[in-house]
Amino acid sequence: MTSTQSPLIILDRDGVINHDSDRYIKSPDEWLPIEGSLEAIARLTHAGWSVAVATNQSGIERGLFDINVLHAIHNKMMNAVAEKGGRIDGIFFCPHTANTACSCRKPSPGLLKDISRRFGRPLNKTPIVGDSLRDLQAGATLECDLWLVKTGKGLKTMAAAKDPDPERGAAYPQMPLSGGAHHNRPRHCTGPESTRRTFGGHAWASCFMGK
Repeated sequence: MTSTQSPLIILDRDGVINHDSDRYIKSPDEWLPIEGSLEAIARLTHAGWSVAVATNQSGIERGLFDINVLHAIHNKMMNAVAEKGGRIDGIFFCPHTANTACSCRKPSPGLLKDISRRFGRPLNKTPIVGDSLRDLQAGATLECDLWLVKTGKGLKTMAAAKDPDPERGAAYPQMPLSGGAHHNRPRHCTGPESTRRTFGGHAWASCFMGK
């Protein structure tokens, strides 16, 4: 069991750790890490952080792949992280589509509640790193510290949040991408590396060093 004294960070998978695809990641061969993401996890591990992954995987219910393939994909991910000297302490996934009335598919907070139980701690102020609105909404429900990457769907999420159209921007009024110091608002890394690359490679690990 991971020590409850170590800091915890929650990462989305597709678009944060590996490249996303509109056709879904359906096999280990299709799982390709984003440059720097494995090293970022290793840096967190070396700094004493516990790392959990919370990911929607509706491809299972859609019949695009089965649970054994998902396990194979995750084994590849965990081995790739380990080769860089890092560790993922838990992977939590939802297999359902949006049409299923489940509590685990983000933006519902079910996966995060599972993480809270597994790690034996509340998640308020726990950083959650994602690339989509639903990642932020799930974290906001439990008062997590919200961090938005520019990889994956991140740039589209940023653009939608800034959209003045009341219909397109309606989901975002409580989640401004700039201004304010409330821990429940999504932020970007402002560390020394953040201007070198999009937030999602080495840079995002630096945001949490010393926390």
